[in-house]
Amino acid sequence: MIPELEILWSWIASLWTGISAYAVQPWTFYQLLIIAGCFAIAWLLSRRIEPMFEKRARTIQRYPGIFRIVIALVRRTEWIFFLALLWGARSLIIANTLPSRAYIVSSALALAFAWLAASVSSRIIRNRTLARLIAVGVFVYIAIGILGVREEVNQTLENLAVTVGELRISFLLAIRTVVFAGVLLWLANLIGQVSEHRIARLEDLSPSVRVLLGKLLRIGLIVAALAMAVSAAGIDLTAFTVLSGAIGLGLGFGLQKVVSNFVSGIIILSDKSIKPGDTIELGDTFGWIRELHARYVSVITRDGREYLIPNEDFITQQVVNWSYTDSFVRFDVDFGVSYDSDPHEVIRIAIEAASGVDRIVAANKVPVCWLTAFGASSLDFKLRFWIEDPKEGLTNIRGQVLIALWDAFKNAGINIPFPHREIYMRTPVETIRREPAKK
Repeated sequence: MIPELEILWSWIASLWTGISAYAVQPWTFYQLLIIAGCFAIAWLLSRRIEPMFEKRARTIQRYPGIFRIVIALVRRTEWIFFLALLWGARSLIIANTLPSRAYIVSSALALAFAWLAASVSSRIIRNRTLARLIAVGVFVYIAIGILGVREEVNQTLENLAVTVGELRISFLLAIRTVVFAGVLLWLANLIGQVSEHRIARLEDLSPSVRVLLGKLLRIGLIVAALAMAVSAAGIDLTAFTVLSGAIGLGLGFGLQKVVSNFVSGIIILSDKSIKPGDTIELGDTFGWIRELHARYVSVITRDGREYLIPNEDFITQQVVNWSYTDSFVRFDVDFGVSYDSDPHEVIRIAIEAASGVDRIVAANKVPVCWLTAFGASSLDFKLRFWIEDPKEGLTNIRGQVLIALWDAFKNAGINIPFPHREIYMRTPVETIRREPAKK
């Protein structure tokens, strides 16, 4: 048998021997019965009280962080009652008999409290699967300490190891490295988020520079966290020389698009061609930019859809940025009136009607109207006006202007002609010959 497995098996056998010797004692059965009874009573009480507590707790939904913790406590009401009942039972046993007869109850009380604390505190993590995994890991770590077997478990995990060249990786080292790296990455991400929010408030910098500084700071923190985790684990960074070569080869073949999008994102942030809030048109997509990421740009259209467009497309394709230099956009609306209308009066009424629409800029960019052609059945005009909020929609502003023109022309008695045709039907006179009736 492998020496490490033999040590593990001997430790499990000795632990089982001790548990078996303790399990035949009468008070062991009594304590297990007390624990089961306390949990059953706590479960019955929580079925009645938990809905009332949860209804009260939902009144603080305006504070999301506190609300998640309170809801986590409310939904574990049975564990709170279980702890209270176990504490009372333990106090009664110690007061009326030997303290050694409350060992299992005391252990169950400590383990239940550890599980409650771990499961509630992990609720600050939004990912439920990750939160449960962390809660179980913290509970197992605390439970090993409570049961007094931490040294034995550490020695067993240290003996389970794999040797790669001159590097020996034990199971204990792997667990510590993963936990330490996870904590450092979480801290780096948290510090990066706080720093990005602080940088976003610097009005002296352009939006693109703010995003660029925030992304570079977060990437630097993550790289530093990984390097610290590997160094703390006792792994020489030169051991990753071959791995870095393999990664470089992978970048040359399978990760070209990923690297291309990442570099394109850096270029976009550096040359300030687009920034959050810009109204852009790329192919068939028209909308405004919500966020710039390392791999893609988030664009929201007027119908509420959010397109995640790769950064590379903004480098290789033609992009129409409606708000690159400024946010002013000009629109043309064509219309026609009947020939018995005064064109000078039509121009005046059209300009007044357009100036009365809310979104149209009339201060420094006054609407204009020109007679463009003598049409087949109407005098043709072109009305031009400016807006400075294209992300609020284009079709709706055209519709508002056309409605304003309709109302203004109707009140002024100006007719809007429509094409019509007159068809004349001519029937030739035919000579009808009638045959004489037969006798």
